[in-house]
Formats: sequence, structure tokens, C-alpha cells
Amino acid sequence: MTPTLVLLPAFPLWSAMYDAARPMLGHGCALVTPDLRGFGGAPLGAAAPSLAVYADDVVRLLDDRGVDRAVVGGTSMGGYVTMALLRRHPDRVAGVVLIDTAAAADAEPARQNRERIARTVLEDGSVEVVLSEVFPRLLGDTTEHSRPDVVERVRGWVAAAAPESVAFGQRAMAGRPDSFETLRGARVPGLVIVGEEDRITSVDAAQAMAEVLPGGQLAVLPGSGHLSPVETPEAFAFAVSGWLSGL
Repeated sequence: MTPTLVLLPAFPLWSAMYDAARPMLGHGCALVTPDLRGFGGAPLGAAAPSLAVYADDVVRLLDDRGVDRAVVGGTSMGGYVTMALLRRHPDRVAGVVLIDTAAAADAEPARQNRERIARTVLEDGSVEVVLSEVFPRLLGDTTEHSRPDVVERVRGWVAAAAPESVAFGQRAMAGRPDSFETLRGARVPGLVIVGEEDRITSVDAAQAMAEVLPGGQLAVLPGSGHLSPVETPEAFAFAVSGWLSGL
């Protein structure tokens, strides 16, 4: 039976970040790449900021498609949503793919910084603070020096984000709990992927997640930063497809 693979995007991007990898992933699974609320074509709605809201949206998507269980993965914030889904609706998850993300909760300085960014984008009506402070950390050195088309594409995606959605996402991430116990108690297979040049998620942090997942596997992608599906789509798709084929 062909598995359904749901891949959730990074902050502050949307499903287009998987476009380059999509042709290489679609053969061994039914691939679904939804936008998280407020990004891409998805309305933000009136809910209070929470990863639980995003996770419940994914369950509604599965319900609408008649899918009982899916392999769910996500990059960065999409990974946080994946862990929230595993925590809230474990019966709907057949496996997890955690991409350039982390299981630890934010320390207090990081939470305060997220709130500062949220307030700033709403007060300014602009995402300039995200372009100046977040965007420079998203891509690896190899991409910055040799893939100018990718740099400009990602810059355009960040610039297109709505301030209200950026604030929602920052506050949702700031409130997330530590997820190591969630991963340790998982009853499903897991793959952890990290870019070797990731400035936000260290290889050691990714290794720690792979070690607590029952049967967890780790893939480190050379030449990639925090957005490995965008920066090295072939290597990303190869890692995911190979892992899926072994389930």
C-alpha cells in the first residue's frame, strides 16, 4: 500500500519550498504538501497562536482526504508541528520525518526574542525585521556562495509573508513544550534530517532526536543549511525515499 507523506513547511515559508524535491518524492508515496494557516494560500483565521492549532489543521486535512494515518514530516516550524501532532493525535501518525528542526523548547531569551519580532512586525506592518534577522540564518554557506537563484527565491518567499501570520508563527513557536519525551514515547519509525551547514539546528541536536526515537535514523546532508529541501532537493529526496522504502 502506498503511504501518504505529508510535508509541512518551515517558517515563514509555504508549500512551494518542496517544489524542487516533489518530482523525486512522488513515486513511492502519495505526497501532500499543505500550507500552514496564514502562509501561502491558507487563511490565518481567528484562533490564538499555538502549534496545536496547526496540528489540528493537519488532522482535518487527513479527514478531508479520507486518510486514517500518514507519515508526517516538516522542516523547522513544520517539524515542531509534526511533534505537536504526534503528541496530540498519535493514532494518525504512521511515521515522522523531522527536518532541520529541534525537540527542545525555547530558552527564555529565545522566547522573548520571538515576542519582540512578533510585536515588531505588527507595529511596523512589515516583515523587514524577519528579512534582516531571520533570513540570513536560513541558508548554508554553500548556497550563499554558489546558488544565487536559491538565495533570491528564499528571500522573495520571506518578503511575501504577512506580518499577522509571522506574529502568529513566532508566538506559536515560543509557546511550544519540550518534545523529547514525545519522541521517546513514539511507537512509529522516524527519520531526522539536518543540513551539515545548518546555522539554527546543529548536527548534535539532530543526533539527539534520532537517538531518542525508537529505531530513529539520522541523515546529514552536505552543502545544505536550514532549508535542506530547498538547498539540496536531490539529497533530501534520496534520504526520504530510501527511508520510506524500508518501512
